Amino acid sequence: MEQNIKFPVVNLSNLNGEERDQTMALINDACENWGFFEIVNHGLPHDLMDNIEKMTKEHYKISMEQKFNDMLKSKGLEKLETEVEDVDWESTFYLRHLPQSNIFDISDMSDEYRTVMKDFGKRLENLAEDLLDLFCENLGLERGYLKKVFHGTKGPTFGTKVSNYPPCPKPEMIKGLRAHTDAGGIILLFQDDKVSGLQLLKDGDWIDVPPLNNSIVINLGDQLEVITNGKYKSVMHRVVTQKEGNRMSIASFYNPGSDAEISPASSLASKETKYPSFVFDDYMKLYAGVKFQPKEPRFEAIRSATSVTELNPTASVETF
Repeated sequence: MEQNIKFPVVNLSNLNGEERDQTMALINDACENWGFFEIVNHGLPHDLMDNIEKMTKEHYKISMEQKFNDMLKSKGLEKLETEVEDVDWESTFYLRHLPQSNIFDISDMSDEYRTVMKDFGKRLENLAEDLLDLFCENLGLERGYLKKVFHGTKGPTFGTKVSNYPPCPKPEMIKGLRAHTDAGGIILLFQDDKVSGLQLLKDGDWIDVPPLNNSIVINLGDQLEVITNGKYKSVMHRVVTQKEGNRMSIASFYNPGSDAEISPASSLASKETKYPSFVFDDYMKLYAGVKFQPKEPRFEAIRSATSVTELNPTASVETF
C-alpha cells in the first residue's frame, strides 16, 4: 500500500486572509483528484466535539455493545474462521435531522446526548452549506446553485450515521465497512482521533485517512459527481477492522431532497455529457440494492429505468 502521498488537509481559517487563493485551490484539487479532504479550524467548538465523542462512546457501552455481541452470535461470527464478505463489523444507529428530526424518537439516548447531537447536527448543516458555496465558487457556478439543486420542493435531506467499530480478533477476515461510494451529496465525518481504519482508493492503492484531533473529514457523494459532470469525483472507501481499540465514526450526510432533479450543471456539461438526469429518490432506490458495487453501472442503469431491475440488488442502506 502506497502511503507516502500527502493527504489533503485544509485550514479553513486561511479563507479569511492572504492565503485564500491557495486554500481554494487546495479544496478544488482535493475535490477533483481525491474526493476527500480533511478540514481544521472549521468553527465547530472543540469542547462540543470532545463532549460528543465522550458521550457517543458511553452510549455504545451502555446501549449498543450487547446488541453488537448478540449480532455476532446470531451470524456465527465469534470465531471468524473464514473470510466474510457480506457483513460489516460495525454497530450503528441513525439520526434524521431534515426534513423532520427523529432525534427524540431514539429511546435509549439520554436527554443530554440528544441535546448535544441536535446542536452538532445544526452546526454541521450550516458547515455543509458553506462548503457547497465554496465548491460553487471553484466551479464557476452561481453562489447558492448547489443548495438550490439539493433543495427540490421540500428542502434537502440530512442525517447522521453514528457508528462504532469494536476490536476484531481477525481483521483480515472481515471489513468494518465494505468498499463503496456514497450515494448522496456531501458527507461530513467526525472520526476517532486515536483508532484509525478509514481508507480511500486512489490510483489503485488504499490510502489511510489520517485521524486528526477535532478535524472533520469531507467526502463527496455520487450526486456531486453527476452535477459537476465528473469534474469532482465520488471515491471508493472502506473501513478496515483493528485488533485493538473501538473506533468511533459520526458521519453526517447532506443530501438532495427526495424530489430534487439531478443533472449535470449546464455550464459544466458538454455535447457528450456522460451522466444521466434523474430524481434523487429514484437513485436512492437503486443504490439501496447495489451499494457495494461500482458506481458506473448505477449511472448507466438510472439512465434507463428498464435496466434498474438487472442490477441484482444485494444490500440495504439508510436513506434518511
